[in-house]
Amino acid sequence: MSGYAELAAADAYCRLLARRHYENFVVASLLVPRRLRLHLARIYAFCRTTDDLGDESGPRASERLRRWREEVEALFAGGAPVHPVLVALRETVREHSLPAAPFTDLIRANERDQQVGAYQDWDELLAYCRLSAAPVGRMVLRLFGLEGAEAERLSDDVCIGLQLANFAQDVRVDAEKGRCYLLGDEVAALGVAGAVRAHCRRARDLLASGLRLEAMAPWRLRAQLALYRLGGLAICDAIERAEFRTDRVRPRVAASTKLGLAARVLSLRRMDASPGPA
Repeated sequence: MSGYAELAAADAYCRLLARRHYENFVVASLLVPRRLRLHLARIYAFCRTTDDLGDESGPRASERLRRWREEVEALFAGGAPVHPVLVALRETVREHSLPAAPFTDLIRANERDQQVGAYQDWDELLAYCRLSAAPVGRMVLRLFGLEGAEAERLSDDVCIGLQLANFAQDVRVDAEKGRCYLLGDEVAALGVAGAVRAHCRRARDLLASGLRLEAMAPWRLRAQLALYRLGGLAICDAIERAEFRTDRVRPRVAASTKLGLAARVLSLRRMDASPGPA
């Protein structure tokens, strides 16, 4: 297979993963510049593959994650990748000069999942989220050329807020995997529903950082970031409607709600474009 054909096949695989696994919010909406949609699909495919290796490999998860980390480290050292996701990702890494750390951090978070199944307090869980959620935002910021310590800090908040919303949503799902991302001390003091409520409160507080991050971004990135933020808030709203009993039911964000969020973001664009007072 020629280099061009290999890359085309690898990119098709990444696009398939992005379409197949998307649920709560759009990975690469039509608001994203066309030139970046493929890059986002490649990054999402990497994240999805990493999570699947950790979640679906059974007793071989640690071994497969170790081998995956070695392949990723080799890619950043200039090696020739074999896995289609890495064949595609190599082009994005080169074009945008992406560093290795966010990618290897995400793998290490999945490696930690094989050893740690519960978290007692917020400091423990926050340290995990800095490996499992924050790196994704840092990858995306680099694609859009938005860099700097303040942007990264705000992005970390948003990504961790999204992850907490997902943890609150997936209590029953995670329990089936032998994991619990609710805080042990809060479950003991407040019960499951109270601990889920506490996660939603933290998620909302962290997602509020998105407003400041969006103000720093060009329109198209601002729109995409707003979709992420509003999607996270919509998850929290759905959990609240389920009375925070996500150990019994997994609430979902309705398709009509997603369409409403998109319309809301587009209305913000129209407000930006409208002339000010004479």
